[in-house]
Amino acid sequence: MSVPGTTPGTTPLRLLWLQSGGCGGCTLSLLGAEGPDILTTLRAANVEVLWHPSLSEASGVEARAILTAAAEGRERVDILCLEGAVVHGPGGSGRFHLMAGTGTPMRDMIAAIASHARHVVAVGSCAAFGGITAGGGNPSEAGGLAYDGTAPGGLLGTDFRGAAGLPVINIAGCPIHPGWFVDTLLQIAAGTLTRADLDEWERPLAYTAQLVHHGCARNEFYEFKASAETLGDMGCMMEHLGCKGTQARADCNIRAWNGSGSCLDGNYPCINCTAPGFEEPGHGFDVTPKISGIPIGLPTDMPKAWFVALASLSKAATPRRLKENAARPTPVILPRDKRKTP
Repeated sequence: MSVPGTTPGTTPLRLLWLQSGGCGGCTLSLLGAEGPDILTTLRAANVEVLWHPSLSEASGVEARAILTAAAEGRERVDILCLEGAVVHGPGGSGRFHLMAGTGTPMRDMIAAIASHARHVVAVGSCAAFGGITAGGGNPSEAGGLAYDGTAPGGLLGTDFRGAAGLPVINIAGCPIHPGWFVDTLLQIAAGTLTRADLDEWERPLAYTAQLVHHGCARNEFYEFKASAETLGDMGCMMEHLGCKGTQARADCNIRAWNGSGSCLDGNYPCINCTAPGFEEPGHGFDVTPKISGIPIGLPTDMPKAWFVALASLSKAATPRRLKENAARPTPVILPRDKRKTP
């Protein structure tokens, strides 16, 4: 699919997008991109879509011809994007997910195209690490492109390098924020994305250099350890309701989703969906495991003794306004300027 308005006189980058074991939620999120929308982004980056299951008109025989040519190296692919986990079952055969009309396991098609692509991008936590698709005992034997959960492995492995010299670029999230993909695409198109721009899980630092905690509207409650008790309460959800915003690497509360919100703004705790293994924490997503009353999952880089000491001091100094409001869905005490007499 050519994108009207790509830069004339220059060779556009060619993007091929495949979907494997997943729900398609990352594509749905991407289609909701605003300022710019995805088509504007593609034009700005001088990228044409060779094929995308939701954006392209080609289907059936025509689509298979495109993918086969890409797998054989006859169609140039600058950016291969995979959405969804690679399916290896049953029994390592890959036959749980076949390329329609070919009898070929989809994983073989993905690997063949990746061997020719300049860049390979895992879009979403399923493609990066296995994600939700690999949960629940993993009956489909699903995994990521370079990782199986936290372990190196996957279809391509951590030693894989695209023709441009980079490992698999893991835009992890469930689903991704459209801005994370847009940032990465523009960096690739400009030729500025390097290994130094990726974190320890090969996720773009453009969004993982921050914590979800940064910009959270509940930070005042966190500072004084004024905690919510049930979903819908205003207080901090770390102590009782499983929030991992102080550990999760993403800018969800700085760069609002759809221009207006985040999981926390929607009164649900952060489940750290950009991290490998988030899908099976070993407890309910809205539960905070504790030992002797202390949460197991402490804020990133904070020693337990410091947290206990600071939490005790904070709770001792909690303003009445926060204590009263934390376990309520709406404020009962509002901030007030003390210079104004009642």
